[in-house]
Amino acid sequence: MKNDIENTIKDFIVYCESEKGFSKHTLNAYKFDLEQFKLFLDERGILKFRKINHNLLNNFLGLELENKKSIRTVARRLSSIKSFCKYLILTERIDDNPANFIKSPKIKSKIPITIQENKINELMNLPKLDTIIGLRDKAILELFYATGIRLSELVGLNLNSINRYENLIKVSGKGKKERIVPFGNQAKKALEKYIKKRKIDWNSNLPLFISKSKKRLSSRAIQKRLKKYLRDVLGSYEGSSPHTLRHTFGTHLLDNDADIRSIQELLGHSSISSTQIYTKVNPHKIKNIYKKAHPHGR
Repeated sequence: MKNDIENTIKDFIVYCESEKGFSKHTLNAYKFDLEQFKLFLDERGILKFRKINHNLLNNFLGLELENKKSIRTVARRLSSIKSFCKYLILTERIDDNPANFIKSPKIKSKIPITIQENKINELMNLPKLDTIIGLRDKAILELFYATGIRLSELVGLNLNSINRYENLIKVSGKGKKERIVPFGNQAKKALEKYIKKRKIDWNSNLPLFISKSKKRLSSRAIQKRLKKYLRDVLGSYEGSSPHTLRHTFGTHLLDNDADIRSIQELLGHSSISSTQIYTKVNPHKIKNIYKKAHPHGR
């Protein structure tokens, strides 16, 4: 039965990948969280799924907090376990979901770090354009800022994902959902210079951004390259991640009167609640929009 729990976790991960189309990042998180839960079960000699109950799950989560895991980590652990329990019911391994009525700890939402508009040109001028690496990094920075796409989405782009005649890119987002995102001429110029230096056909199915060894550039490599550029502009390593450019994209759109629904569509948010964080960045902007739009707002 011990192996049964281990094998079922593996089956669940395969199910999430093949049937649900979850991203590699989500799959890795599920796998790690469930492995931690399995260790907890092993230490208590629990080998049967039907012995997993409400109190046991609360004990696991409480122990995680005692071990100084962050509230965000514990909330993710619970989410992974809830999804796993639903799978156990689906595959008729248990009859009732023991995680149903366990509430997730509240996570304080942080106001995202963004780059001021007057600092964008400074950021874009940091890569050295006399090397192909510099041209590549400039294209990455411009495309991130121009589209607000996720790091995983940028990594997955191929040359033929770009429609340079209409300034559009086809992005495969969360759950393998595709969307079309426009980009401006600054990003287009940076991409063209980079591709020209590579001496390669735009219609190719090869990766858009590659390493020195001509392999698809990894998420970790991009994070490392962008960390220094962003740190130089922000003045610290706090917020020096590619996600800051995504936040900056959303914030600058809102600052320049884009409506929240359009921003949601461009960012690929499935829920408007994810997009509403940008209203916290500039409450004065929201107040002005309200005054203009509402009959009794003045």
